[in-house]
Amino acid sequence: MKLLTKTLFLCLAICLTNGAPTHHEHAAEGHGGHHAALPDRCSGLEFDAIVPDETGKMFFFKGDYVWGGFGGEVHLANETFKELDDIHGLGHIDAAFRMHNTENPDEHDRMILLLDDKVFSYYNHTLEDGYPKEIQEVFAGVPTHLDAAVECPKEQCKSDSVLFFKGHDVHVYDITTKTVKTKTWSHLPVCTSAIHWLMQHYCFHGHNFTRFNPVTGEVAGDGYPKDARNYFMTCQSFGHGGGYKIPKCSETKIDAITADDTGKTYLFAGPIYMRLDTKRDGLHAFHITRAWKEVTHGVDAVFSYTDKIYLIKDDKVYIYKGDGQYTLIEGYPKTLKEELGIEGHVDAAFVCPSEHTVHIIQGHTMHDVDLTATPRVVTEDHALALHDIDAGLCGPEGINVFKGSEYYHYENAKALADTTVSPLSKPITSAMMGCRD
Repeated sequence: MKLLTKTLFLCLAICLTNGAPTHHEHAAEGHGGHHAALPDRCSGLEFDAIVPDETGKMFFFKGDYVWGGFGGEVHLANETFKELDDIHGLGHIDAAFRMHNTENPDEHDRMILLLDDKVFSYYNHTLEDGYPKEIQEVFAGVPTHLDAAVECPKEQCKSDSVLFFKGHDVHVYDITTKTVKTKTWSHLPVCTSAIHWLMQHYCFHGHNFTRFNPVTGEVAGDGYPKDARNYFMTCQSFGHGGGYKIPKCSETKIDAITADDTGKTYLFAGPIYMRLDTKRDGLHAFHITRAWKEVTHGVDAVFSYTDKIYLIKDDKVYIYKGDGQYTLIEGYPKTLKEELGIEGHVDAAFVCPSEHTVHIIQGHTMHDVDLTATPRVVTEDHALALHDIDAGLCGPEGINVFKGSEYYHYENAKALADTTVSPLSKPITSAMMGCRD
């Protein structure tokens, strides 16, 4: 699990860029030995390809150049993928995707780069033995000189597949049966690159992107196309790129944290939230209103119960039902008194797995509220040795209570309630929350 914080995150995105000379050895220099200006990904570029590696780090390609990570500097692609220069006469990368083949670990999570009629397969940034290969050898029936490509897991495409784009034609390659079906999606912009990111599919065209259904090609509403600079890179004066930095672990401070029944873990800090279980796609921060549009000024505490998530801010409780996306239940928000039988500022709240009691912390006191009762009232109060708590999370291994950049571990709620001397604190680590060591 990972995190960001206070001047919190906006790791939202990815970086790449602009066109350049055909031969990499001359790409950094103009005529007469003068150094040419490096491309600027924030100037509004049309990327040749976008692809995450096995760790979730995204690479954006343009001409001879590549940007790696959320705010990485531009550099020549052959510095990272040196084999791209070994075959002379190849142009820039046409398309790229991260292979999703859960039935074959030897292929799963490979970074696939497509150039002209060649396939390059990388793992841990190392070219795999036997590559490059001809496209027909790896993906029989798929054309060469593609515009874009993107993986589609079986949860979304019924079987693990790859979508190969060429003009308005989409060649759907079934990884298991090794068959190809061709569709024509004239309504979708011609994609110059495409990505599968946080369970959604995006087609990039110009400096914009459009979300689409990978089975039907249907374009999402919600104001598409949108400018990629507002979402997929940190650019000054653009949307999410407003100078947010990943904090040092020693400076981390969160407002709330919760895990739902499906294993999704959410962390909140100021107006930002982050899903901590999306390591495959890298950690990305979003404004809370992206998922919970009615909660506009951050949260004080959060907890999950059954298929619902409860967000507490000031004296209000917002309850959202989760079904692909979160929807505010009719009649909410309600007051803390109406919903949970308490009043005053809430510091933290958590529910342990398979239990029906929410533990609400206010100052030195922890209130137990039975979530099966109507109306809900406090069933027991506990005086705590620890106070000024920021957040709490209960899981199979016990309870972690967060306070600033440190946390305290307890075996269960009874141990937290009964302990008269707080255990030794431990520092929040990069492995837990993605902060900088």
